[in-house]
Amino acid sequence: MPLSRRTFLSSLGGASALLAQGPAFAARAPRNLIVSGSGYARIGGKTFRCALGRSGIRRHKAEGDGATPLGTWPLREVYFRADRLAIPKSKLPLRAMQENDGWCDAPGDPNYNRHVTQPYPASAEALWRDDHLYDLVIVVGYNDAPVAPGAGSAIFLHVARPNYAPTAGCVAFKLADLLKILSRLDPQSSVDIRA
Repeated sequence: MPLSRRTFLSSLGGASALLAQGPAFAARAPRNLIVSGSGYARIGGKTFRCALGRSGIRRHKAEGDGATPLGTWPLREVYFRADRLAIPKSKLPLRAMQENDGWCDAPGDPNYNRHVTQPYPASAEALWRDDHLYDLVIVVGYNDAPVAPGAGSAIFLHVARPNYAPTAGCVAFKLADLLKILSRLDPQSSVDIRA
């Protein structure tokens, strides 16, 4: 049974422990995004609604299973649609998305779970989309150091559908919330995805 928002918030004792060690310590600590299977995420004292993979959260993810990977993952870089958004505030590396940007999702390809330029000879997801889901994309460092073929690819934080419909395995937020989250992240931040 999913946690309620209240239960999720009360389970976040880590933030309280950091503050108990003093404001200087808390200010130096990485700002991690904590995501719960209840469909909420928390960072810097703020809580945001999110959408998760259609198959829920799993410890053992596989390509195409629709699951969001359980665990703590680094955040690599940010892609944004410069034709739709102003340059977002971020301490993470920023890249203006190009029309030929893609992400390889073919497990047998040497560039599996990596950025590629399209057209690409193997299967690759287009990052440049007609809808707004990838107007802002934060690349999650899942299955990338090293890459395990078939363990899942293209796990991002991205823009949610208006009704927070499930994703293919990513974590998705309202655009305004994703921009707020991004402004609180730094290169030491991680996303901590909990069941």
